[in-house]
Amino acid sequence: PDVQREDAESDWSADSWSDYGSRDKPGTALGRTVPGGNVLFPDIFHTDHLLFYERFRAYQDYILADCKASEVKQLIAEYLGKVLEPSGWQAIWHTDVFEVLVEVVDVNFSALKAVVQLSEPFLCESQDGSFTLECMQELLELKEHQILLQELWVVYDESGEFDQTALAVEHVRFFYQHIWRTWDEEEEDEFDYFVRCVEPRLRLHYDVLEHRVPSGLVVDYQNLLSQCEELYEKFLNVRNSISSNDLDSEAENVSMVEGLKLYDKVEHLKQKLKLIENPLLRYVFGYQKYGSLQAKGLRPTGAKVAHVVPQIMTASLLQLLTRDKLCPESCEGLEIQFHCDPLAAVNACYEGDRVIICPGHYVVDGVFCIADSVEIEGYGLPDDVVIEKQGKGDNFFDCTGANINISNLKLVQHDAVEGILNVHHGKTTLENCVLQCETTGITVRTSAELLMKNSDLYGAKGAGVEIYPGSACTLLHNGIHHCKEGILVKNFLDEDYEAPKITMVNNMIHNNEGYGVVLVRPVMASEMKDASAQGTKGIFLFPEETSKTRNTQAGDDTACAEGSRQEQPGCVTDELELYKRAETSEQTENNSEIAHVLGATSAKKSQMHKKRLSELGFTEADDNLMSQEMFVSVEGNQFKWNGKGSFGIFLF
Repeated sequence: PDVQREDAESDWSADSWSDYGSRDKPGTALGRTVPGGNVLFPDIFHTDHLLFYERFRAYQDYILADCKASEVKQLIAEYLGKVLEPSGWQAIWHTDVFEVLVEVVDVNFSALKAVVQLSEPFLCESQDGSFTLECMQELLELKEHQILLQELWVVYDESGEFDQTALAVEHVRFFYQHIWRTWDEEEEDEFDYFVRCVEPRLRLHYDVLEHRVPSGLVVDYQNLLSQCEELYEKFLNVRNSISSNDLDSEAENVSMVEGLKLYDKVEHLKQKLKLIENPLLRYVFGYQKYGSLQAKGLRPTGAKVAHVVPQIMTASLLQLLTRDKLCPESCEGLEIQFHCDPLAAVNACYEGDRVIICPGHYVVDGVFCIADSVEIEGYGLPDDVVIEKQGKGDNFFDCTGANINISNLKLVQHDAVEGILNVHHGKTTLENCVLQCETTGITVRTSAELLMKNSDLYGAKGAGVEIYPGSACTLLHNGIHHCKEGILVKNFLDEDYEAPKITMVNNMIHNNEGYGVVLVRPVMASEMKDASAQGTKGIFLFPEETSKTRNTQAGDDTACAEGSRQEQPGCVTDELELYKRAETSEQTENNSEIAHVLGATSAKKSQMHKKRLSELGFTEADDNLMSQEMFVSVEGNQFKWNGKGSFGIFLF
């Protein structure tokens, strides 16, 4: 049995290379698909639908493992040599210009190429129909009959004999289309290529497929990738021209300067790509997405309209609406429009309009894009006026108006990619609302302002509230709970950003998976030394410094209370009072700590700004220019049952 087990473990031709069964079983385990186009090509194996774990397992366990980037091509060649049939199979050679049926007669494993010949009968389809049999034979002769394996789509065979071949070609094709970058070999050549590059790019690909990445961020990534590839090619051309010429010539010096500039640009783009590829940093840093919404302004007639959205309009409801909302002290000339759903009502709004949503459960498939100063309110309690988003999409509410008011609504989000409400510009006031989130909660972008009061937010898989640099955020009497993080304050130390203005008063922040409040900022030089000493690399979290002290104090208070209880069994009132004082003291300390750290970070930015001005020769800075410190008011907030504590700092 032991010998048989060893033989089985060393048998590379068995089903250890995929999850699709062994060749010993009759028939193929793979599906088939019909190629598109007008030519009747034979069916091909359907392999481009593989799941994440199938590709992950193939690359990690069977192809790359813990390799260097410089070893990738060699390891792929070794893998192909063990699973790929060297001849006897047909494939469709697919390019951007033509498709032609070929037969594989040999494989050049080291070059990752197949030696092919045209199949009989000759089947070819091209965009302009100019590729004849003679043209294709001439093209193959120029290529010495060798073409890249990733350009081949294996013809379907129901026997199962070529399952492994089809899967192997698919793994090669996918790797060079979605994982490999031309600059990978020139980066640090360590035994972590899979962890550093393959896994994050593979995860990003499937996150995009499954609509977990905002469409704007996908476009940004593709644009950055194209720019980086173009600049890297220019950099290689400049570098090659330098190495082949006289280094002392003036033209050579100019080329070196140009090469350095190109290198810096490429490195900058590569860092941006890595931020998006990293599933954590992708959402911590987000991306700058400014809505292209255009405000309509005032209605041409100058009139203001009340838009009423009833699920079912009855005489009694109309009477109540008329009394409470539609006939204030002066209602002469007020125009009233009725709509069947809230989205249609908001889309019909002009500057100064008002939307009144009657009790009911409204399901919408679309985005509320609010570019004018409008008022949207539910007629009743939030639980009575529910707006639920259906269908996958990036946003739910996008606000860019100068003064937007939203009140008495419950917003429910499903299958989302971005947060439930984004404030891009202007001021948005959210009052007496309930927000059931999906990804992040509310995002307050740079130069935007949010006032949120008497509201309840929960369920965010990211932060409940994200506060960007240069924004203003006022949170009064809210509940923020059952999110990944409660409130996240993004890095504002960059010279391009101003410090945000933050006011947090009497909020209840509880039951969040991570911290109640998190500050994101770069690692300082002194902290980098500490991290190096501890062997820490990359991204790490620093919990609040005072947590141990706080726990110790709480423990001492508890011990005192326990001792008091044992000495005087009847003094229950004193014990409860002691616990209450300890809890109050802890909450006060939490508020003070958050205000202190945020203020200190703001002061650090002010010092950095002053230093930059000094370097530029400005010894006396303008008061307005120097007033960059964060306005922070943090008091009366309660932090309870947050997984990692009340306050943390995320360093990068």
